[in-house]
Amino acid sequence: MSKIDLLVKGLVEQHGKTRNSLMPVLQGLVQQERFLSEEAMLVVARELDLAAAEVYGTASFYTFLDTVPRGKNIVRVCKTITCHMKGKEDIVNAIENTLKIRTGETTHDKKFTLLTANCLGWCHKGPVMLVNDEIYPDLTPQKAIEIIEEYATLNGH
Repeated sequence: MSKIDLLVKGLVEQHGKTRNSLMPVLQGLVQQERFLSEEAMLVVARELDLAAAEVYGTASFYTFLDTVPRGKNIVRVCKTITCHMKGKEDIVNAIENTLKIRTGETTHDKKFTLLTANCLGWCHKGPVMLVNDEIYPDLTPQKAIEIIEEYATLNGH
């Protein structure tokens, strides 16, 4: 039995074997594995007795359920109109230049992935970014660069 089989079985035992367990099981997998592999989604489908297409459809619909490998630090910049009007593009450009990647890419050393998110729920404090689970409001390009550099230092980058 593979590591994924064991992990999914444990999550299904924890959350139950119903259709309602799909999201918590997928979230648990992302938390443990950093993304949802094709193998993992097939195991989830089998364990919850769901069509693989339903599992993949759910996984691909939600921004935070990654279906491709990501970096150790996932940087998400809010792309709502509010954050856009408050300078989101300058934030994205500063991060792209600092990390030497484009939005949607991961650094060669797998330390950072840069993404945008539809809404982080902080429109009143935009522009906003999320690094892993930590929210950073009221950003300036310089502040964003300092935050990224702090994560790089913490990770021995």
